[in-house]
Amino acid sequence: MADETPNTPATPAPEKKAAPKKEAAAAAPAAADASTATAAPAAPKAEKAPKAEKKASGKKDAPAAAVKPADQISTSLSLDPNDIEKPKIVKAKGSKNVFVGIAHISASFNNTIVSITDMTGAVIGWSSAGKCGFRGSKKSTAYVAQVVAQDASRQAMGHGLKEVSVRVKGPGTGRESAIRALQAIGLEVTSITDVTPSPHNGCRPRKQRRV
Repeated sequence: MADETPNTPATPAPEKKAAPKKEAAAAAPAAADASTATAAPAAPKAEKAPKAEKKASGKKDAPAAAVKPADQISTSLSLDPNDIEKPKIVKAKGSKNVFVGIAHISASFNNTIVSITDMTGAVIGWSSAGKCGFRGSKKSTAYVAQVVAQDASRQAMGHGLKEVSVRVKGPGTGRESAIRALQAIGLEVTSITDVTPSPHNGCRPRKQRRV
């Protein structure tokens, strides 16, 4: 009796353990079929990824296309003092419509003053070395005379000036450069006259300058 009792529970134990294994083996192909079924609709989502990359790349490329290339940027690197860029002419509020005028250039040893008038003597534009911001010994240089003539002519051209006759006075170094500046800006120089005053033995001359 003692030998029969341990044998009876021992036999059903392996049968109970074997049953889950068979069920697991039967459930494995079903799980595989379910996984393939779920993996099939996931494939189209992977194809949509490149479209998102294209949108992102398009946004990044847009600012780069807006930048102008270096060839389109205009830069003037000329060091020639006679190469003058024509300024932008803005028409004056009280434009007098003066087409012909006179340019009075006063070139002394210390300064250069340019005044442009109409044929009756009414001033329509003037400039000097001090007005252009130069101080000291620079005021008597040829480059400053060029800048002064350019500034005065820009004011006069705002009134419609096109032709000018030049009257030069004084022995300064800015005589020729001021006249060239008037021509380079676009004014047509019709005549050049030297009106430097000269004494006829009237007054006693000043004592000689010490340098």
